[in-house]
Amino acid sequence: MGHVRVKIRIANPTRHQEFVDVDDALVDTGATWTTVTRDIADRLGLQVVDQVQADTAAGEVTVDHSFALIQYDGKQSISDVLVNDTLREVLVGVVTLEGLRLAVDPHSGRLVDTKLLLM
Repeated sequence: MGHVRVKIRIANPTRHQEFVDVDDALVDTGATWTTVTRDIADRLGLQVVDQVQADTAAGEVTVDHSFALIQYDGKQSISDVLVNDTLREVLVGVVTLEGLRLAVDPHSGRLVDTKLLLM
């Protein structure tokens, strides 16, 4: 399976009418949280609530922690996001996928609906 790229919309949860459209966000099932660029976070005025340590392919980094409203194909969820100063693209992590009730179908390489489990 190749890379899965999707079109999403990102907004500040307190100003949810002002979106940034991301036409080619990379779905990263190896990432826990979604990562946005500093440019997107600044344009949306995302509030930094903490700094956290995160492991990357280049090693451990300290990044800002915030929250954003994420929309995909008519679904939306408020999700933890990391703000990265060096990454130049948006990565959609598994927590966001679960919040949107989505999963990657390994056969088609597309996002598919999943059931929300309350067990």
